[in-house]
Amino acid sequence: MIRRFLFICIFALSAVALFAEPDTLSTRMDSTGVDPINDFRIAEVEVTARALTKDVIVPQTLKGEELQRLNALSVADALRYFSGVQLKDYGGVGGIKTINVRSMGSQHTAVYYNGVQLGNAQNGQVDLGRFSLDNMEEIQLFNGQKSDIFQSAREFGSAGNVYLTTRKPYFKPNEKVHVHGQMRFGSFALANPNVGVDVKLTDNLSLTLDAEYVYSNGKYPFRYRRVLPNGETAYDTTAVRQNGDVNAVRTELGLHHYYRTTGFWRVHAYNYYSERGVPGAIVNNVWRNGERLWDRNTFVQTQWQDEWWNRWSTRVLIKYANDYTHYQNYDERLLPSNNEYLQQELYLSLANKVQLFRWWDVSVAYDYQYNTLKKDEWVSSLTNERFARHSHWLSAATAFNIKEYLRMQASVLMTAVNNEAPRVTPGLFLSLRPFAHSAITPLRDLSLNAFYKQSYRYPTFNDLYYTDLGNANLRPELARQHSVSVDYKISNTCGYELATSLSYYYNRVTDKIIAYPKGQQFRWTMLNLGTVKINGVDAKADASFYLPLRFVLRTRLNYTYQTAIDVTNPQDTYYGHQIPYIPWHSGSAVVSMDWQSQRGDHYGFNYSFIYVGERYSQQENIIYNYVQPWYTHDLSLYGEWQIPVTHNPSPVTAHPLWLKANIEINNLLGQDYEVIQNYPMPKQNLRCTLAIRY
Repeated sequence: MIRRFLFICIFALSAVALFAEPDTLSTRMDSTGVDPINDFRIAEVEVTARALTKDVIVPQTLKGEELQRLNALSVADALRYFSGVQLKDYGGVGGIKTINVRSMGSQHTAVYYNGVQLGNAQNGQVDLGRFSLDNMEEIQLFNGQKSDIFQSAREFGSAGNVYLTTRKPYFKPNEKVHVHGQMRFGSFALANPNVGVDVKLTDNLSLTLDAEYVYSNGKYPFRYRRVLPNGETAYDTTAVRQNGDVNAVRTELGLHHYYRTTGFWRVHAYNYYSERGVPGAIVNNVWRNGERLWDRNTFVQTQWQDEWWNRWSTRVLIKYANDYTHYQNYDERLLPSNNEYLQQELYLSLANKVQLFRWWDVSVAYDYQYNTLKKDEWVSSLTNERFARHSHWLSAATAFNIKEYLRMQASVLMTAVNNEAPRVTPGLFLSLRPFAHSAITPLRDLSLNAFYKQSYRYPTFNDLYYTDLGNANLRPELARQHSVSVDYKISNTCGYELATSLSYYYNRVTDKIIAYPKGQQFRWTMLNLGTVKINGVDAKADASFYLPLRFVLRTRLNYTYQTAIDVTNPQDTYYGHQIPYIPWHSGSAVVSMDWQSQRGDHYGFNYSFIYVGERYSQQENIIYNYVQPWYTHDLSLYGEWQIPVTHNPSPVTAHPLWLKANIEINNLLGQDYEVIQNYPMPKQNLRCTLAIRY
């Protein structure tokens, strides 16, 4: 039935494309909204002009120099600066880090790596700590879904999407090779070298290679203090975090090929291997745990895209992933374990978009995914279990742009997993720009946005089958999202830019699946809460001020207020209480100052502040489960110097050598805090980076 419906949709689009209104405009943008052909050939040309955004829902974005200026080692660290985001962090370089957007849960937030969704056998979530910023070009967060309807069917199924885009090669004329390398070292015996090379094989084909090693002993001091409800101090001591070491190696290989004026294909291979200690929770005066974790994450993905007759675009995605996890625990105080998990994934996607008129696009996409999980438990009586799942997604979407005043996007997604009945989820997105053609220029960039969307979150293999974590009785989780927002931006010739946004959202989640620690970091308990109501407000403002003497001041402010309460059963003692680890108030602030010399050298500093308010670690909001607010101050200083190459004096083809030095002081005031209760975070720590590129 699915194949027949897909064939009918593609045939209908083919017929419409032949008779639709001609359009000489070419749409050769890739999934990130970048023209790969021109950027590949003339990337060094800088154009400063306001472009009309086509986003129905404007994403939060970090890219380029702004991304590199943050005091962030991994993607997870950078995502803390987005509004509406909660990050679960278990401390240290090797601590597992997962994202939660608007209290929907980590599984409702899909993470895409160069356009293809990531999966992970470990905990059923994507550990964002293993993705370095050294090879990252851009990070985007969309609430609801991406504005462009030319996407895979699976992308319509998530409540929020994080897009990670790796660095692409750019060459000037006569350039063939780019080389870069850096060494980062710091507190807790951190050693983090990174090397990479870009090679221009032909005019249209290039190769990128990037490799990184991370080591840290994970030993950092912390304060262990608890106060009784009556105000008395139960204990107050200091200790050093143990068994938090990490050894990790990441390698990536990419091929990029562009042909004609509209087509391209890419192949990306990724491999990550790590061995780490799992320090566990600090409870009952236990300072050291005997848990160890080995991970190997490997995937190969390819993307092909082209355009036909200036109106029809086709995209094909293929991915194979192989994830291996080995968990070992011989702690005398706990049940011994020595378990291995192997998950394999095959993913195929076909998407088509047709431009019927200049103002009207339609798309159809079909995705198929096959997953297997093999579980070997050498201690348990259960051994050599194997599970499989077939998943299908079929989407249809349309987008309107009526004279720039009104943009609308509507979609419907059918999801079928194994032999369960298919589930259909709709989405509707609107953006109104009432002053798009106003004579008053500042009013043109005022937009009013709203969306409604439904999405299902199916229990993962990890939710269902992992030892001491799985719950075979879990039900699919249904989320209904409502959101309205006001966005405004302005660019002034006097030397400043401003972008602001204010959003209100209401989400209702039925059969919400949550996980909370069960004494061991690798093993959690999964359960359905029933019904959760989420109300929240996100506010953000970005500003840039171009000052005399080539100084640039940039600020970034984010604030979130939200309630996420359990309304399942009025008879429950926790009815109407905030669900675990969701703060009422949170926010961040970033201030940076840059200066550039006439020859191109850069100097600057970056200050960032992060605040997370009070919350509770369990379902009942009582004093015994109270988790204190925390905040951190981070500071960094950097300099980048250009060294001309004497044997190539031409200013057009000159290929200079760049040197960069950076020093970061994190948690400047040395605050004791915990993101997850009983998992202490590092106090004041230092990182230094030396980099070279040619």
